[in-house]
Amino acid sequence: MIYNDEMETLPREALEALQLKRLQNTVERVYNLVPFYRRKFEEAKVKPEDIKSLDDLKRLPFTTKQDLRDNYPFGLFTIPLEQVVRVHASSGTTGKPTVVGYSKRDVDVWSDLMARSLAATGVTKGDIIQNAYGYGLFTGGLGVHYGGERLGATVIPISGGNTKKQIMIMKDFGSTVLTATPSYTLYLAETMEEMGIKREELKLKVGILGAEPWSDEMRKAIEEKLGIDALDIYGLSEIMGPGVAIECIEAKNGLHIWEDAFIPEIIDPETGKVLPDGEEGELVITTILKEAIPLIRYRTRDITRIIKEPCKCGRTHRRIERIKGRTDDMLIIRGVNIFPSQIESLLMETEGVEPHYQIIVDRVNNLDTMEIIVEVSENIFSDEIKHLQKLKERIEKDIKDLYGITVKVTLSEPKTLQRFEGKAKRVIDKRKI
Repeated sequence: MIYNDEMETLPREALEALQLKRLQNTVERVYNLVPFYRRKFEEAKVKPEDIKSLDDLKRLPFTTKQDLRDNYPFGLFTIPLEQVVRVHASSGTTGKPTVVGYSKRDVDVWSDLMARSLAATGVTKGDIIQNAYGYGLFTGGLGVHYGGERLGATVIPISGGNTKKQIMIMKDFGSTVLTATPSYTLYLAETMEEMGIKREELKLKVGILGAEPWSDEMRKAIEEKLGIDALDIYGLSEIMGPGVAIECIEAKNGLHIWEDAFIPEIIDPETGKVLPDGEEGELVITTILKEAIPLIRYRTRDITRIIKEPCKCGRTHRRIERIKGRTDDMLIIRGVNIFPSQIESLLMETEGVEPHYQIIVDRVNNLDTMEIIVEVSENIFSDEIKHLQKLKERIEKDIKDLYGITVKVTLSEPKTLQRFEGKAKRVIDKRKI
């Protein structure tokens, strides 16, 4: 379903003209109102009047998460605090949190873009959305909530956790849409099984899942366990929150990024050079509708590529491929670049393995080591030792064939690894680097 037909199917030429106009306005605002940007622009020897085409975007400096921390809490705001109606922030586990603010218009735009995103997955005003994203300073819960209400759907603001109650409400209230992290969705499915509740007893039809990278193999596992369409949603608090990009139900292949609000670029993460559409690199986003805290060329650290081909759904906004991982999550083991999502794909393709795993990286005698602990299914675990040994050896061989490195695989009995109600922590890196 298309929520805003005029905007979502705008011809590319008209869409790009709109982007340029909004980009020019944004650049002028931040230059005049934010000392940080004025200084960065002067260092780059660029002024607002130099932005005459979308191609000129690459002349502008990047913004990073560290820049937000350095200007903590309100140094990048372009409006006075009395006009800020909402503040969100990251958890700040690695230092000061990144703080983002919203004007009344920002919340309105966010609600519209999120309603548009929900509609792209087939959600209508007749649906009941069980919103298991966390509420609070995290943007996920309230972002989905406002979008669902804007669409006219019924929203259950249950947040994360309290899993058995989640399932009871899902069943009793007739929830048709689940919004959650993919790892928590798997945990819900597993708990349902323990409670003896079959998927046929639920009215769920779609899961809108995000906040962490997840593989197509995990998607298949979720769809099979819950009997739903599992669709990927992308967002980050610095840019807006959820609803920056979404898979459409028609194609389920790449996420439409709403280009009337955001300009995406793909860069080489090492050199910062802009790459052509279709090449994989780091996603950079410029906000062109944000009022409280517009960001110029924000480095997301997420690895993806822009899909050039038009989508069969009819939307003209370009798509990004599902996030492969983050440049800061990428593991370098003995000179080899490894993304946890690639390990996940390999594990999920292995018969007898459950979708729960942990990667432990260490350094022993100056040599990097990697151990992968993965749960196996009940029937496999109760099998003969020689069969478990063969499974372990097979996974170790598959990883060596893929990466050329030797890893240790430990098979764990079912339900022994930690379950996550929010973002899953898959990697424990014990190296002092």
